[in-house]
Amino acid sequence: MIINTTIRNGTVATAAMGLCLLSLNTTALAQKSISLTAVDGYPPKALQVKTFLSYFIPEVDKRLAKSGQYKIRWNKAFSGQIVKVRHVMTGMQKGLGDIGIVTSVFHQDKVPMQAIAYVAPFVTSDPVLLSRAVDELANEFPEMKNAWLKYNQVLLTSFSVIDSYQMFFAKKITKVEDFKDLKIAGAGINMRYLTGTGATPVIGSMVHYYNQFKTGAIDGSMLWTDAAVAFKLVEGAKYMLKADIGTANSKALTMNLDAYKRLPKSVRDVIHAVAYDYRDYTAQQAKNDAAKSYENFKKKGGIIIQMSDAARAGWANSMPNIGKDWAAKLDKEGLPGTKLLSAYMTKMRAANQPIIRQWDKE
Repeated sequence: MIINTTIRNGTVATAAMGLCLLSLNTTALAQKSISLTAVDGYPPKALQVKTFLSYFIPEVDKRLAKSGQYKIRWNKAFSGQIVKVRHVMTGMQKGLGDIGIVTSVFHQDKVPMQAIAYVAPFVTSDPVLLSRAVDELANEFPEMKNAWLKYNQVLLTSFSVIDSYQMFFAKKITKVEDFKDLKIAGAGINMRYLTGTGATPVIGSMVHYYNQFKTGAIDGSMLWTDAAVAFKLVEGAKYMLKADIGTANSKALTMNLDAYKRLPKSVRDVIHAVAYDYRDYTAQQAKNDAAKSYENFKKKGGIIIQMSDAARAGWANSMPNIGKDWAAKLDKEGLPGTKLLSAYMTKMRAANQPIIRQWDKE
């Protein structure tokens, strides 16, 4: 009896195990695999890539695993493996990437409304607030998302990796008047901040600033401190003029439209939801890392010169009204530039930001 019972129990156990394995195999067979290529020209030490790898991908995988229907096979192509820094948008348009981090500040000719924070400096240094506000604007002004569709892309989110732009120099600079005759590099649209200073604007990107400082091709650059530390700028530009110019939405996460359409709705829903969380996570990281980055800059030999509030106000008020000029230009092109600028500034005023200049009113 004991033997028979054991045999019968063993048979039952074996049958149960067989059913369990069959169930697992059925689930595995039912799960569909989707391949997605993620691109950016910047390397993993750049904050937006670092958080894409550490947060966005794992979070998408975790949420998809709950249903067990789909699994993504990620092809991670960063550091210019597929597209260089300034060519991510074009590469995404052509389908070289399925999902990508576009440095939108380089493409104001194509997606001009993305420049909203760049034409209103000295307004906010809160990247989380700014990122959420710009996404709210994209929902309020459909022209912002439609601009990306023209280039075969779906805008998932706009976000900031910047606590505040500062000025970095090879020699000691203490005031705006010292900018005269200096070659100062920046992303592009923020070069208008130099109007009337006598500086020569040099359009560039942070991946090149190190060598440009070393060779004397530039005397200064406009950058945020975390990036300056990550790209070792202190070796060629140890002087920071802490002007606290403010944050800006320099990045956009997009999907190639054709790749987006091929995705099941449930997968698209997860990607949309995680994109917003990735936006907040990355912006919060920028905010959290800010204080540490200033200390790291000093530890590596950097010297920080604090610009006074009066000097900052003087600089802001000496600029042409780049906000209104930009808005008027968009109005002439049939885009709601003036309404967008007003909506943005209204959000910043409602959030009690330390606004130096009311770009929509003066």
